[in-house]
Amino acid sequence: MVVHIERKGRTAPVSADRDAASRLEEAVGLALAIDLEIAGQLVVILQEPRPATLIGTGKVEEISGLVKEAEADLVIVNGMLSPIQQRNLEKAWGAKVLDRTGLILEIFGRRARTREGLLQVELAHLRYQKSRLVRSWTHLERQRGGFGFLGGPGETQLEADRRLIQERISRLEKQLDTVVKTRGLHRSGRARVPYPVVALVGYTNAGKSTLFNTLTNAGVLAKDLLFATLDPSMRAISLPHGRKAVLSDTVGFISDLPTQLIAAFRATLEEVIEAAVILHVRDISHAESEAQAADVSAILSELGIAENRRDHIIEVWNKVDLLAEDSAAMRRAQAQRQQNCVVVSALTGEGLAELRALIEMKLGKDLSLYEAVLDPADGQGQAWFYDKGEVLGREQLEDGSVVLTVRLSTDKAEIAANRFKYRLRNTSRLDHAAE
Repeated sequence: MVVHIERKGRTAPVSADRDAASRLEEAVGLALAIDLEIAGQLVVILQEPRPATLIGTGKVEEISGLVKEAEADLVIVNGMLSPIQQRNLEKAWGAKVLDRTGLILEIFGRRARTREGLLQVELAHLRYQKSRLVRSWTHLERQRGGFGFLGGPGETQLEADRRLIQERISRLEKQLDTVVKTRGLHRSGRARVPYPVVALVGYTNAGKSTLFNTLTNAGVLAKDLLFATLDPSMRAISLPHGRKAVLSDTVGFISDLPTQLIAAFRATLEEVIEAAVILHVRDISHAESEAQAADVSAILSELGIAENRRDHIIEVWNKVDLLAEDSAAMRRAQAQRQQNCVVVSALTGEGLAELRALIEMKLGKDLSLYEAVLDPADGQGQAWFYDKGEVLGREQLEDGSVVLTVRLSTDKAEIAANRFKYRLRNTSRLDHAAE
């Protein structure tokens, strides 16, 4: 059974700009994502939260009757429950109770495949579980002796459980630190190539993985499920004028994403923070596309994507194929009036050529195409161009000189010409080539 808690009045969250029915529908979608059978669903309007049960006693009794009638074993509460509230509701309803955070953690646990993803899920789960350790059972209140290394005589079972969980959390944090360093080394390797990173972000089920597969011909799981993608995937893509980039698919965002989940998945989301271009994929066929976009923007801000980097973001209005023709035409006209916006269908391929061109323009707005003439014995100079620029071609002349065709930023070109005295010829601007 799924119960959505709709807060009203002064208890309502600042972002409460969606109707209760859509929030309930999303909660049901989360439950279906882990193959739960929905025995019933309802919305509870909450004016004033109760410390013991969050909702009033009358609603607690009403839901208890519904749970017994449906013979439900699990009640999903689409809201945040304190440990005490969760325990009291389980007693009142005679069923297991899971709040929104616990449900999302369960989904993440089923979706994770890589070592990094599994570590992140376990870390987030343990932090959540640690807060759930309350004196719910009599064995937690027993005193037990010890040999000193387990906390000493008199340590309660509850304290021991908390200590063991904290020790596991500390080990996981160290292991994830290693993962972060390894990912940093991978980023450094890509920077030396250098292939810029283009990161896909968006609300869960916005079509990011389908777009990723279409652009890269990859086989990433792409289903009509919330959180179908958890582990990051990266593939190379080719842009219209031959430039290459690395496209990164990331976990989908969702409203009211718990803070500890953002913290636990920061290693994955660092690809977004470091990305040269961010593609914000939106499902424009969804009734609450604008509200979903606001949720994604809020999380990007929380990740440290500063306002002065917002010009690196391209809005990708996906699923135009699901709109009626008049609505699709209106969206196309609206996108044309905006900067950094393109209407696409990842399924049919509509708009993808324009998207590739816009990505290339973003990546190349500070780059020019040069021909550099080097002495054949100048291996260090050739290495410098491969390290600092993007070498597109290499030709050896009759006199032995080496001509490199390379894309460079303005500052790197100045260093090459002034400090190292290389002969450079600016052959074209990348943005002119795109015209």
